[in-house]
Amino acid sequence: MIFRAFALIVLCLSFLGLVAGCASSPSSKGGSGGYYKDDGPGANIPKNLHAIPNATPRIERHAPANMRPYTVLGQSYTPLTNDQPFRQTGHASWYGKKFHGRKTANGETYDMYAMTAAHPTLPLPSYAKVTRPQSGQSVIVRINDRGPFHRSRIIDLSYVAAAKLGLIGPGSGTVIVEAITHDDIRNGRYLTDSNQKNTTGSVEAIPVENTPEPRLTTVDSRQTIPPPIPLSPIAGNGLPRIYLQFGAFRNAQSATELANHINQEVGQLDYHDAHIEPANELFRVQMGPYESRAEALTAAQLIETETGLKPSLAVR
Repeated sequence: MIFRAFALIVLCLSFLGLVAGCASSPSSKGGSGGYYKDDGPGANIPKNLHAIPNATPRIERHAPANMRPYTVLGQSYTPLTNDQPFRQTGHASWYGKKFHGRKTANGETYDMYAMTAAHPTLPLPSYAKVTRPQSGQSVIVRINDRGPFHRSRIIDLSYVAAAKLGLIGPGSGTVIVEAITHDDIRNGRYLTDSNQKNTTGSVEAIPVENTPEPRLTTVDSRQTIPPPIPLSPIAGNGLPRIYLQFGAFRNAQSATELANHINQEVGQLDYHDAHIEPANELFRVQMGPYESRAEALTAAQLIETETGLKPSLAVR
């Protein structure tokens, strides 16, 4: 009897671990969230990570088993049972090597380098467009997992999807999640947004500075990231966009450390996040875009006064 009780407890705990998937406690990055505890980037990150294409929406049958209400960590969730329009704004996080190769709630194998995501209630499988309002950049992901099970998060992105939105460095950020319905797929409506295109664009720094590597406190090596794809221009106006540049490095680790340091120091001064922009074999640490040169100069002066960091202007 004791053995049977012990076996039952072990079985229940194993099942809870499978269902909770993305529900591990998040790591702390200055209170802003980030990847999950004991998680992080993989050891062999593909060099062409930024070139991985969006998921291609196709009509797939929603598995009935994934439509049942469920409870995780005391919170009940009711999945959407209809193929209907859905829009949600909130914080996104990401999950990486800790879950790489494990089974998703959909029964598939999680690949951190595939354009997928976890959502607590969207149908499995289904597709969604995820947009970062600060930059206007969007990606398309395939929803094949459940999570995140935190009240402050609405979606868990795969590592590559988060990288393409520039969310690896800050760890999390505000996004807009929009379901792509079967009707959208039939009519190709998800293709009409110019932000879906992966544009490269040129970078012109004013001036270009190879800033010395900063003297920083020890940074968790799991924060090493590849550069996200370049930000797309504002759709329709064709105007150059103005950024603050804090340094340019040949080493991605140095750029990552500086970006993390800036986000910790400047988080209360500016609503923009520092991100990494690759160009000409350099990893440029930039913040923006700003609406005008005057706004960028004002931000630069405030940052220098409060933190001692001295950014230059960059236009692309």
